[in-house]
Amino acid sequence: MMIVRASSRLKSTNPAFITPVSATQSLLNAVVLKPISHFPLPDLSMRRAALFALRSARRSALRKIITKSSSSSFAGPNHVIASSANVHTSSLIRKYSTSRPPFQSPMRVPRIPLLFVGSLGAIGAWYAYRGDGPDHLLKAQPSSVSPQLTRSSSTAADTASPTAGSADQVPVAAGHEPNRKALVVDNDQFFTGSIVGEGPLAKDTDDYGRKVLEMMTPEQATERLRKNEQSFLVGRGRGVVRYDMVQLPSNDPIEDDHAEKIVEVPNTVAATSDNAASSDWMFWGVFDGHSGWTTSAKLRQVLISFAARELNRTYKAALSDAKSPFPSPAAIDAALKSAFVKLDNEICLDSVSKLSKNPSKRLAAEILAPALSGSCALLSFYDSQSKTLRVACTGDSRAVLGRRNPSTGKWFATPLSEDQTGSNPNEEARMRAEHPGEDFVIRAGRVLGNLEPTRAFGDAFYKWSRETQERLKKNFFGRTPHNLLKTPPYVTAEPVVTSTSIEPARGDFLVMATDGLWEMLTNEEVVGLVGQWIEQQNSLASNNKQGDSANSTSAWLTSWFKSSNSSNSLPVEKGGNMDKTGRIDNSHNQANANVKNGDKDAGPAEKPIRQQQWDAPSASSRFVVEDKNCATHLVRNALGGKDKDMVCALLTLPSPYSRRYRDDLTVQVIFFGEAEHADGRVLVNEEASAVVKKDSATGDGLKAKL
Repeated sequence: MMIVRASSRLKSTNPAFITPVSATQSLLNAVVLKPISHFPLPDLSMRRAALFALRSARRSALRKIITKSSSSSFAGPNHVIASSANVHTSSLIRKYSTSRPPFQSPMRVPRIPLLFVGSLGAIGAWYAYRGDGPDHLLKAQPSSVSPQLTRSSSTAADTASPTAGSADQVPVAAGHEPNRKALVVDNDQFFTGSIVGEGPLAKDTDDYGRKVLEMMTPEQATERLRKNEQSFLVGRGRGVVRYDMVQLPSNDPIEDDHAEKIVEVPNTVAATSDNAASSDWMFWGVFDGHSGWTTSAKLRQVLISFAARELNRTYKAALSDAKSPFPSPAAIDAALKSAFVKLDNEICLDSVSKLSKNPSKRLAAEILAPALSGSCALLSFYDSQSKTLRVACTGDSRAVLGRRNPSTGKWFATPLSEDQTGSNPNEEARMRAEHPGEDFVIRAGRVLGNLEPTRAFGDAFYKWSRETQERLKKNFFGRTPHNLLKTPPYVTAEPVVTSTSIEPARGDFLVMATDGLWEMLTNEEVVGLVGQWIEQQNSLASNNKQGDSANSTSAWLTSWFKSSNSSNSLPVEKGGNMDKTGRIDNSHNQANANVKNGDKDAGPAEKPIRQQQWDAPSASSRFVVEDKNCATHLVRNALGGKDKDMVCALLTLPSPYSRRYRDDLTVQVIFFGEAEHADGRVLVNEEASAVVKKDSATGDGLKAKL
């Protein structure tokens, strides 16, 4: 069960309710004030004990209360116990708060188990959703609640769907009720506990923003995690053997997006060194939208096509030189940058030009939407001929390469992009050089004090002139220009491009993800988790030798993937993380990096901010391998791994409340390698995909051709 309150004060028009101080007290008051004759109400001392425990949980002097309760033989120093003559056992609940600056969702939070209202589950009072709010209570038999300590954390995707219950449901006999989880969210705190009985799940949709939900089960959590997963087996024989992806929304609708495309390029467009008839260009992109989903959707539709056109021109131009028919690295980088800038100009500038020729509000609503919202973009381009991977980054999504050390059997993380935000000194220096004399061009780590990424598509309010913005607001719609707007554009879509030589024979892999993942896991942990997953898949494949290995979904694995790592730690070497500013820290001894460089801003990597918020343990023993899709594996462990209560709590939180605790998640994992049996096809990996397309059996896996 979950109670969510939108404001600090709730007012009820139902005479059966008192105006409560909190949503949890609202439920308790409902129980007290509207008795049901089929079961006895708790006595006065029980009610007072329950209210005391609840109100004590909301006071600032929590530690004093804990100290006073430490004498209880049942509870340790971290428990608060309230007893009653009618309560046989207690349900313990853990509390989390989000009140610590400087983060929007504060990070370092003490986990303090509290007594859930002792009679809540026993009384069996439930809100019933009839379309007109909670106007009555349902009947249930009282029963004791077993003491259970649960962990809750903070990052959810979609709302768990409640199942309807009948108001005339037959009560369940005491002692036979299934044990179920409850999640109570009240402003910046939420709690977990246990409930019993088979009372109907209910959903309060009154005017005060309250919702009542039961915390989903581990099975439901797994179903939610795997809902949008996809996996493809690449039998092209050109350096890539598989790629996995998954999305998990927090916003509704999700503001992230993604795109993948394999383009077969004839040698009349791009030269080949072995006189082959063609080569492959492979693209993967993740797009982290903000202030809406329209910009990221636009990027999904056209960014790869823009990049392919610019690369097509560049490669064809190089063919004219018979001595060196391959374009220079600088020319390829310039082509990718040009594609990004041209698309952003179409979004922000060409749209305004079209409106000036055809001033229609209907047209404005259609073509201005991608300009009014914004999106970061991370695009990877792999050329199978040169075996070069280029990563073009605009914003704060991140790409990390994993490469195995054959002597140790462990992997090493290499960041291929930097987080482009106002907190990055490199980006701040660039912005101040482009806008001299504007002291507030970066304020509190944000552009003009508002926008965190310094590079993004859309976000036209940081690119249009003041005159343009005022004209659009007057004639169509928009908002008042920023009072610090002087010399736009402040934000650019031009990416930073990095190049890396890939060694498919060594089994390199690439992880691309929006910043939601990197708020939860370090680069080192992500690479170690993929390495752990690979070892598990190899172990499973070696135990199942039935069938033709050429057609097996594990055929892409290689025997030397097995590492000598026998401990519970992740198979990853130290290093490859980011410093506090989002820059790449190339020092293996990160603790001494800031001293060595004399940089006051840089420093050793801290726990990701969500790990601080949840007070998650740093030990790698918290991780688990349960998924066939590697991207889903990363998301599961980002949300809590072995701690199923944490995972379930985060997935139960509905939008928009979930956004306080995590962002949308989009993750792609690309595996490089040499396919033993190249048949030219790209097939859906059914065991790691949620939805299998009907035409996947045809084997027509190519996404496009020039």
